[in-house]
Formats: sequence, structure tokens, C-alpha cells
Amino acid sequence: MNTTIVSLERPNVRKQRTEDAAAINVAELVQNASKAIAPLWPIATFIARHPWMGLEHLPFEQVARRLKSLKDIDIYPSMSMLRAAQRKGELDPEFLEMRLQRWLDEQLLALPREEAERFCRTALQHEEIPNKVLTSPQLKKLAAKMKGMRLCDGAERLPIRPLSLLLEEQGEGEWARMLDHHMIKWCKLFLDESQASWPLPYREKGFYCAWRKLVTNDPSLSKEQRERLRNLPQDAEDALQQALTMLGIPHDAVKDYLEAHLLSLPGWTGMLQWRSQQFGQAHLLLVDYLAIRLSLEWALIAPYLPLARQKEDDETFLLPLLAAWMHWGGMTPEEWLRLPQAEQQARLSLAYRFDKIVRGKLWLEAWEDTQEAQLKEKIASHSPNNEQKQAIVQLIFCIDVRSEPFRRHLEQAGPFETYGCAGFFGLPIKTRELDSDYAHASCPAIVEPLHEVREYASAAIVKEYRGRRNVLLSLSYMFKKMKQHLFASLLLPEMSGPWLGLHTLARSIAPGGAGRAFRQFLGNWAKKPETELSLDRESYWEAADLPVGFSTEEKVRYVYRLLKGMGLTSRFAPLVVVCGHESETANNPYASSLDCGACGGAAGGFNARVFAALCNLKEVREGLAEKGIVIPEDTVFVAAEHMTTVDELRWLYVPTLSEAAQKAFEILQGKLEEVSRDANNERLAKLPGLGRKTKDPLAEARRRAEDWSEIRPEWGLAGNGAFIIGRRQLTKHCDLEGKVFLHSYDWREDPSGESLANIIAGPVTVAQWINLQYYASTIAPHYYGSGSKTTQTVTAGIGVMQGNASDLLAGLPWQSVMASDHEMFHSPLRLLVIIEAPRQHIERLLEDDPHFRQKVQNGWLRLVSIDPDNGQWEKWS
Repeated sequence: MNTTIVSLERPNVRKQRTEDAAAINVAELVQNASKAIAPLWPIATFIARHPWMGLEHLPFEQVARRLKSLKDIDIYPSMSMLRAAQRKGELDPEFLEMRLQRWLDEQLLALPREEAERFCRTALQHEEIPNKVLTSPQLKKLAAKMKGMRLCDGAERLPIRPLSLLLEEQGEGEWARMLDHHMIKWCKLFLDESQASWPLPYREKGFYCAWRKLVTNDPSLSKEQRERLRNLPQDAEDALQQALTMLGIPHDAVKDYLEAHLLSLPGWTGMLQWRSQQFGQAHLLLVDYLAIRLSLEWALIAPYLPLARQKEDDETFLLPLLAAWMHWGGMTPEEWLRLPQAEQQARLSLAYRFDKIVRGKLWLEAWEDTQEAQLKEKIASHSPNNEQKQAIVQLIFCIDVRSEPFRRHLEQAGPFETYGCAGFFGLPIKTRELDSDYAHASCPAIVEPLHEVREYASAAIVKEYRGRRNVLLSLSYMFKKMKQHLFASLLLPEMSGPWLGLHTLARSIAPGGAGRAFRQFLGNWAKKPETELSLDRESYWEAADLPVGFSTEEKVRYVYRLLKGMGLTSRFAPLVVVCGHESETANNPYASSLDCGACGGAAGGFNARVFAALCNLKEVREGLAEKGIVIPEDTVFVAAEHMTTVDELRWLYVPTLSEAAQKAFEILQGKLEEVSRDANNERLAKLPGLGRKTKDPLAEARRRAEDWSEIRPEWGLAGNGAFIIGRRQLTKHCDLEGKVFLHSYDWREDPSGESLANIIAGPVTVAQWINLQYYASTIAPHYYGSGSKTTQTVTAGIGVMQGNASDLLAGLPWQSVMASDHEMFHSPLRLLVIIEAPRQHIERLLEDDPHFRQKVQNGWLRLVSIDPDNGQWEKWS
């Protein structure tokens, strides 16, 4: 059949298609189309990803329309979410009315204002028009009578959609699902991280080359389909051009067509995009992917080509607009027909413009206005106290929202002062743990590592440590190989069954105790010895991609930049604690999502230890003194890790302390259990199934951390909604409920604005990615989330799927954003950035940073400034 179709094509048509294909710059088109997706990091180093990062040059509303037309995805909150927010007092209807009036003021209305207001207010209270209204015979007759009416607004161009999907919608077979199934299979094989027993043949030659050599033997394709794929071009770009030609995609629609196919499986394409970027291959793997996908699409649907062009008739276009006036405007068909044509057009135009996207926009903005007003009232009610008492301990935490409650309880417990900064502490480093071949980029994804820091110890100590660790690695490797071996797998249950059965029984009956005992056993067996850090730039380190250690100038520069950026330049306490953070959970594929996003999805303790050690170096303090920052001799920096699941501080690096520092350390140590108890009480009260007070919050928190069946050991960063850049006095006495990123900043220490610009470029960008990932996972969990934890499958060692043939799930699990099936925990609001600085600082920032200005103008985040002198709030848009 395929041969017949190809032979019937007129020679002049084939010639024109060939000329069109030659004019296509495939690499450039793929690069432009790839802006619709976002890179996806492997789940072992989970990086919060902003799913629309390539579309920030467009307004948020325009992206919402684009996704709605292409994939039928709503990225504004649903009516059920909005109603829930109203019930909880998070959304004030007065702000909704203000937003509506502002929108109406911007419209050219050709009908009475009162009638327009009445129609819009009614429409705002409903999500969709009931199907029985849309399908009523009376309405269809009315639409037929109105046929030929044109609106001044004009209808939007129909979206370009995959031909396989159009065929599926016409009832001609499940071609789109079949195409997705094939692509998932090939992506799993190609991207596998040594999980498969039999690796993909020819994988080293590239994705397209391996597929091209193997696809003609794929038994899941019919004989005719395999024949169509037998003589494909050797080059992926040529194959993609050929597929576009055979599918008959017009030249001006190619970019949109490629974008639609990338959005069909955004998880797998995001992983391919990340892999290409890691190896400096630009968009090479996406070209391979699209060449494979479109070639397969042509092979599957060739008998149905060419397809008739989509065309929306007048009746289809007018039907929902008329239904809106019948249902929300309270009109009857008879009343409608009595109206003059100009008034009919005015009403249809209003219904067309006041569509679901605009209504969602007004609701979301009203919700955000309410949040901003409540936060403003909370901060204004606690005016800053400029009289500072000298603290005996200063603690530097990550800006992570989970640090806010812990910091608040610490400050209430004693003469302690806290600061906030990005959890990588301004160190653009890769970290290599003792006796490891792998160096992890321990800085945000948007920061390029410039140094490597290694742990090291004497050869004898490393040899002994390696021997103990290799025992565990060998056992794990042998167990995996036996499971995969044809004959050994028959013996394995008999050998391991009793031991694994006891382990399962213990961890199910007493998860806290058994889990803790198991963790302690592994920790004691493979306990890491005391190590040193390669802080100094030395030539004897073996070759590495990056220089190992720092020069003296670099040490001073990194420490100065962070201390200056936080405003910690004087009044140093005897003890300064640098706190990284880490989560502690069991049986959790998303464990790295609870660690430090600023440290590349890993624990922040290593960076904290490096920074504290740098601050104690004599040459660093001398260099800081030359720049105006004098650290007293008796001030000692130590490093700790904030365990967010159990709200505890664990010490990582405590050098010899001065007398004053030792006294401060003992006072702090004596308060930590009380602080931990109070912080856990506050945090546990928000978890489903627990009351306001728990008898022993510490024990309950530890149980949840060790329980391998626990789906919500902690809420992570759920609830995040604002980012405050300013002095701690601004928010010190405010209960921010663990919903705000807090970055210390003193505008008086930053006359050039460099520190503020660095905060915006780094920490604010990371926080925005986190915020929009939580937003997307809440708003559209079926597309941007990852479903329920209980039905997830870890696949290929890189991510999770639902079942064994779904998209690679890029977002957060349902349990990370929802308190139950019907109650959300995370409020999906775009990040509110609040800067305490004079107006001229903000103007300079927006002028010097066009990308940040674009984010504000296009609605990807919101910006407010607070005047330090009079406390006046100013919104920027």
C-alpha cells in the first residue's frame, strides 16, 4: 500500500516538496522548537525545573493560550482550587472585583457597562458551560442563523497538531498513543544508566543511528511499516527533512509541528535535551529524537496521507459564544434575535475576549493580590527595631523556606542571630568525596563550577575505608547480577528469602526502630574517617577537569562576596555556624528533591564545611581586613547540617574553639533540643493525619524519616510563595509559616548594586524555578506532575514513570503538593519578590538586568520594593 501511495504522487509535487525541504534549516528549527520544553535532570540529582523557562520572552497569558490550544492544558488554577482558597481566607473577592474593573476599563465596550459587568461577574463564577447547553437544538439553530457573522476580534489560527493525533481524534485508530509507546521504548533503551541486562546495540553511534539499524527488526511494527523504514537516510537531519516532506508539513508550519511533537512527551525530550547539553552537543539528541519520531509517524499513518486540512466553520466558532450569553447572560434565543446586528456583535466580542484564559488570569491575580496584602500587613505590624543586641552565636542558613521556622524558633530561644543566603554559600565548586571517582557540581544549575574540592586522608586510612565500603558494594552488585541471571535467579529466593523477609517484617512492624538500626549498622560499617579538604591550589593533585582548590585571591573573593552580600561585615559573634541542609527519608526516589537545590540536588553540608574552613584561614582574614571586613581573632566558624525532616542540627566541622566560642557553643547546644521540639511541633501539625500537638514531636519526626512506607515524611518546599531580600529585622518577629525564602541583604553595604544583582541572578532565579515547578505540579499534575508515589516505577536509573510505558515524569508527586485527593496544600501562586532598598536601587536593577525586567513585565514573577526609610511598598510591573 505504501508503494502505491508514493507512486501516485505527481512528479512536480515531489519536486516542490524536495525544494521546500532543502530550504529548511533543521538545526535552527529544532533549537527554536525546543524552547517549549525544559531540560530534565536525572532523579538522583533532582533539580527543580521551571517548565516554561524557554518561553519567558512571552507573556504568561500568551503561554497559557498556547498550551491550551496545543495540549488542552490549563495553567491557571481550577475553580475548585479557587473556591478552596476562598474558604481558607487566601483569596479576597474584593481583589477579584478590582481586577475585573481594571480589565473592563481597558476594553472598548460597545454595550452598556452595567450589562458587561453583570455578564463578566456571572462568568467568573463558572469554569465551563454545561454540555447540555452547548448541545441544545435551540442553540444549534441559533448558531446556524448567525452563520456568516464576523467579529472584529477575529478568530485565532488553529494550532498545528501532529497528524497522528488528528487521525486518532477522527476515530481512525490509536496512532498517537502507538507512536508515543514506540518512542518511550526507544528512549528507555538509549538513555538507560546500566540498569538493563542487555544494553542497546550500536548505542555508542548515537540515538538515530542505533534506531535506524535496529528498527527494521522491530516485531511490534507490521511488515509494511518496517519496509517503509528500510531505506532511511543515514543522517538524522536528512531523515527529519524527508519525514516532514512525506508528511506534507508546510514550510511555515514546521517549527510549530516540531514543537507539538516535543510537547507530546516533554519528560523524555527534556532528558534528551539535558543529556545533549551535558556533552556540549547543543540540540543533537533532539534532532535524533524528532527524526525517529516523525519517521515512525510517517511509517504508521502513510496509508491515510494526505490528510484534509483542518477548518473551523462559523457555527463551531459561534456556538460557545452564544451559549455563554444564553447561560451566563440570561438571554433566550428569541431575545437574542431581536437585538440589532451591531449589539449582537458587541456581545459576541465580549464573550470572545472574556474567555477562560482571561477569567483564570483575573482569579490568579486576585489570589496573588490577597497574598501580597496579607504579607504586607504581617510585616508592617512588626516594625523593624534598629537597636541590635550583640548575639553570641550567628547562624547562616540556606534561603530554603524550611529554614524560616527553625530560624525563628532559634532566635526566640536565646541571644542568637540568623542570616540567609543561597545554600551553596557562593562557592562555584564540584565536590569529590573521599575515595570517589565522581565529582558532583555542588552549585545551582545556572552556575558553572570553576573549582573542584576533594576530601582526602592518608593512604592507609583510605585503603581501610575502601575495603569496608567495597564489601557492601560487592554484595549489592552480586545480588543484582543474580537477579538478572537465568539460573542464579532461581536459587536467589531460597538464599535471601529468610533474611529479606525478616528485614521486611521488622521495617513494617517497627519502622522507626528497625530503620534506625539498619541505617546505624550501614553507617558504622562504612563510616567515613576524619578527612581534610583540598582548599589550597597545589600542583600534585592528579589531573581533573577543573583546578583543585583555590588561590589565596579566590578564597578571599568568595568569602568577601558572600559576607558583603548578606550584610555581615561587622559585629561578628564569637561563634558563627554555617548551616547546610539535608533531608533524611527512606525508600524515596525523590529524596534528592528534598535536599539543597542550590547544591545541585545534593546535601549542602560539604559546601558549608568548605566555607567555614575558608573563613578560619589566616590569609583569608588578612585579605578581608584589607577590604574592610575585620573578623575578631576569637571568632570561630563551624559547619553544621540542618536535617529538615527532623529539624535537627548535626555538626560537621568543629575546629578548636576560642574560650568565648566554646562558651557560645555550649549555650547553643543546650538550646537545640528545645528549638528542634518547637520546630517539629509546628511542622508536624501541617502534615495530614496528625493533630495540632504531638506527644513527642522528635520521636514522630524520626519515625517518619525512617518509615519506608511514609509518603509524606515532610512537605519539602510546598507552600513557597515569596522571596524577601532585606535585613532580618524586617521579618524577625513575623511568623511567615515556612512559606518565604529569606535572603539577608543590607542596601547600605551595597552602593554599587552588585550584591543585589547577584542575588537576583542566582538565588532568585533558583527560587523561581522551584516556585514554578510546584505551581505546575499543582495546576496540571497529569502533565507537569508525576502522579502518586504509590504507583511510580523507577526506570533506566534516570527517573520515574507511571507503569512501564509512560512519559518520563518531570514534576513532583501528588503527595508533595496535595493534602488529600480533594484538598491542596500548596497554593499555586507565582513568586513574589520583595526587596528592601531605595527606589533608585530597583530602577538600576531593572535597567541593568533586562532578563529580570522581562520576567516581571511578562508575569513570570512579581516584584515589590519596600522603602527602608518610610516602609512604603511599591509594586513594579
